[in-house]
Amino acid sequence: MSAQSRPPRPSRRGLLGAAGAASTALLLAACGADTSGRYESGYVSGDGVTTEIAPAERDEPLEFSGETFDGEDFSSADHRGELLVVNVWYASCPPCRKEAPDLQAIHEEYADQGVSFVGINVRDSAGPAKAFEESYGITYPSLPDRDAEIMYELRGQVAPNAVPSTLVLDREGRVAARISGGIDPSTLRSMIDKVLDE
Repeated sequence: MSAQSRPPRPSRRGLLGAAGAASTALLLAACGADTSGRYESGYVSGDGVTTEIAPAERDEPLEFSGETFDGEDFSSADHRGELLVVNVWYASCPPCRKEAPDLQAIHEEYADQGVSFVGINVRDSAGPAKAFEESYGITYPSLPDRDAEIMYELRGQVAPNAVPSTLVLDREGRVAARISGGIDPSTLRSMIDKVLDE
């Protein structure tokens, strides 16, 4: 075959761009489409994959901050001395919608027991995020994280494609329990109770 008849080779930049686009599509597809059947089958379990961490085995405290969708400043450091439940979500995620009423109910249930809640929204602008919160009656704050700065601080604790995910931080700000996937309300309550009893 002569050099003139060979098909052109794709450039390295083109290959990298295609690979990057495919990776992004896979990450977004992990929750963006209605994949409730896949969640129930265990890819990210409908009831979540749970982890509880003994006090002596916990990592350093998590530190993150930002401005909520309501324009208020939020810092995880301000919640030292109490438990902080951190939920990673976005509005078009089916299991995020499914768990939202339970999260709000548990937030209300534990509000006077030294337990606060905060959401980390990884995709939405203010409009869709606030519409979601209004639709489900969510009263705890959420921080926008479209640039993934907060998710970077949560690295090692929350996988990028594990949305939703929920963390229970102890009174020192360390991860005491984790649910990767949608919550089971009784499981989350049990996790909170155990950390409250420490």
